[in-house]
Amino acid sequence: MRTAAKISPVDRLGLTLFFAVSLHVVLILGVTFTIERAKKQPPPERTIEIMVVQNPKKSEKPEKADFLAQVTQQGGGQQKEKVRPTTQITPPARAVPSPAQENLPAAPPAPPKKTEPKRVITKKAPAKKKIDTTPKAKKQKPKRKRLTAAQLLASTDQEIQRLTAELDRKTKAYAKRPRRKRLTASTQEYTYASYLDTWRRKVENVGNLNYPDEAKRRKLYGNLILHVAVKKDGTVERIRVLKSSGHKLLDDAAVRIVRLASPFSPFPAEIRKETDILDITRTWQFLHSNKLYAK
Repeated sequence: MRTAAKISPVDRLGLTLFFAVSLHVVLILGVTFTIERAKKQPPPERTIEIMVVQNPKKSEKPEKADFLAQVTQQGGGQQKEKVRPTTQITPPARAVPSPAQENLPAAPPAPPKKTEPKRVITKKAPAKKKIDTTPKAKKQKPKRKRLTAAQLLASTDQEIQRLTAELDRKTKAYAKRPRRKRLTASTQEYTYASYLDTWRRKVENVGNLNYPDEAKRRKLYGNLILHVAVKKDGTVERIRVLKSSGHKLLDDAAVRIVRLASPFSPFPAEIRKETDILDITRTWQFLHSNKLYAK
């Protein structure tokens, strides 16, 4: 066990002198020691700014406002041009590569991807029909002119003259038409019957002399009705087959025989006085005996 240290007389004297000196200094200089406590700071004063607008004037609303506010404030601001407040966007910080990444070789750029061209289909907007909204003017009925008695008589005379001239023109045109006479097997007038018989015998003689050989070989027989128009000089105006025999060979042969027999005798003076053209209609028979006969 440790024994407590003994204080020597010298140490005691030194301590006594120290306390005595300190006491005299305090009494003489009046030095005092005080402990200052931390003062609490008063809370900051809160202020509210209030703007009072008395009797706001009603102003006309512009067609297109640049900005909107709670109360209309005319004459506010000193800028001549209207500027909308904008926010500045700071670009993102660029990453700084580390020393290890700087020493690495740069990676080859990736090949661009092939993108197929997009097909753009445009739809034509339907054409808008224009609607005419202009009011249509009412059609005014033309006013009928009232004719006097003299004007009515004059117009009536003109109409009569026009009708008379047209009638004269038709009469003259009809007079210039050739006079025609129809002859058949039943015609009994002597002058016409005599000429018709002479004409028939000539056609039969020519037809028997020129009977179609092919009709003989094929043994074709039949009857046909033939119309022949003969002019006053004995020439043929036209030939028509009114009713076929059923064999085109026989029909064509009958037409050919009449053409071979023409021209015929001119009309006698008695017939010329009355007729310009004779329309002869007869039935022609191709018989089994290979002969032509007019019925």
